[in-house]
Amino acid sequence: MKNLLVIYHSQSGGTKKIAQSVLHGCSQETDVSIRALGPFDADINDLLWADGVIFGTPENFGYMSGALKDFFDRTFYPAEPYQINLPYGLFVSSGNDGTGAVREVDRIVKGYPLRKICDPLIIVGEFKETDEPICEEFGLAIAAGLALGIF
Repeated sequence: MKNLLVIYHSQSGGTKKIAQSVLHGCSQETDVSIRALGPFDADINDLLWADGVIFGTPENFGYMSGALKDFFDRTFYPAEPYQINLPYGLFVSSGNDGTGAVREVDRIVKGYPLRKICDPLIIVGEFKETDEPICEEFGLAIAAGLALGIF
């Protein structure tokens, strides 16, 4: 059994809708245990538990949410001695194009180090019913890859 950690922040609810669909996709893989947490609730022990991570954030002013940045601030130095090298995926809820949040998350997680295993999932604008299968597929692909030992 592999462990998949999903850390996401949602203030207005858009990122939460994406997260719910991503988690539904993840849950279709029965050989993966899933732990979903907000960034203020997650810590280094959760990273050490995980075999893989999915991060979710809104894009705020061309950047990740302050809550996700806080998670990185609190766990970066405690994670250093472990060189955890976990595979990760990222989803972004954006009113613009999402690239600013992606760029900054990618820069920070290289220091852990974490390994990017897929293109980010960026949902621009309001979450629509047509976005649901895309988000589910994203979650399932990461969970299945983790379960199969691909990542």
